[in-house]
Amino acid sequence: MSEPARLHDAPTLPSQSPSGSSPTAGPAARPPLDAAELARLREVARRIRVEVVRAVYHAQAGHLGGPLSAAEILAALYFRILRIRPEEPNWPDRDRFVLSKGHASIALYAAMALRGYFPVEELLTFDAVNSRLQGHPDMTRLPGLDMSTGSLGMGISAALGMALGARLTGRSIRAYVLLGDGECQEGQVWEAAMVAARYRLDNLVAIVDHNKLQQYGWPGDGPDGRRPPQEPGELAAKWSAFGWRVSEVDGHDLAALVPAIEEAAEGVGRPTVVIAHTVKGKGVSFMEGHYYWHTRAMKPEEFAAAMAELGEPVPTEGGGR
Repeated sequence: MSEPARLHDAPTLPSQSPSGSSPTAGPAARPPLDAAELARLREVARRIRVEVVRAVYHAQAGHLGGPLSAAEILAALYFRILRIRPEEPNWPDRDRFVLSKGHASIALYAAMALRGYFPVEELLTFDAVNSRLQGHPDMTRLPGLDMSTGSLGMGISAALGMALGARLTGRSIRAYVLLGDGECQEGQVWEAAMVAARYRLDNLVAIVDHNKLQQYGWPGDGPDGRRPPQEPGELAAKWSAFGWRVSEVDGHDLAALVPAIEEAAEGVGRPTVVIAHTVKGKGVSFMEGHYYWHTRAMKPEEFAAAMAELGEPVPTEGGGR
């Protein structure tokens, strides 16, 4: 099967000029969120899912459920919202992004490859010995990563430090952090939330991938005998109690998700969290809502079925590997 056209070969977004010289990332600098822009971002999310499934199948290792639930979030960030220069990954005035749920690294790598940080073909080295694309993000190996993550709960503290550092140095930098909902059971998350609110860090945006399933969760009557990590409304109440502005949105509806994140980035004197309601394993019907697809090696027939659902059928001979 021939490799589809790369998305980073498309015209550069107005908010992300080739030089990255735009002084702000405000709404006026971005293209309108019209039907064409939404279609483009939806195609990005689809391609992220395709590359996630392809890379995990090739490696016969890695996570699936969490990366698939975060595809629209990463598409919105890397293809519209973040002020970045893929050709200059260490640009000092770039926005910072921390994937606190580091086990979803393959989704981040897919977004970065499609955005132009490195060749899409390199995704097939995922989780290999000496690869730059390890099972958890390693900032010492891959330019463009702002933080090494994997120990859950720590990413928000790093993003908090980046936001505070930007304020102290007078830079108009925003820091974004993507957390998992199961991760929000970690005490360090709430210590960081308290500190961020105390410092009124309105250049810090947290996004929670609220897919309501974790690998080792509470037993109950939910999907596959599991209860969600939090009760309905619990996350919003907690973040609000810690002094954050709270927004809740359908994390797969880009028409709602993009404005929610963009609005969250506008300073209001305190940090903002966007709780994105998502579906674990989104995009592949037999993975959706099942915790055992948190991490699992695919069989050839499962890979073929997943790729067909994502609009990328594979040759039957050899199972597509």
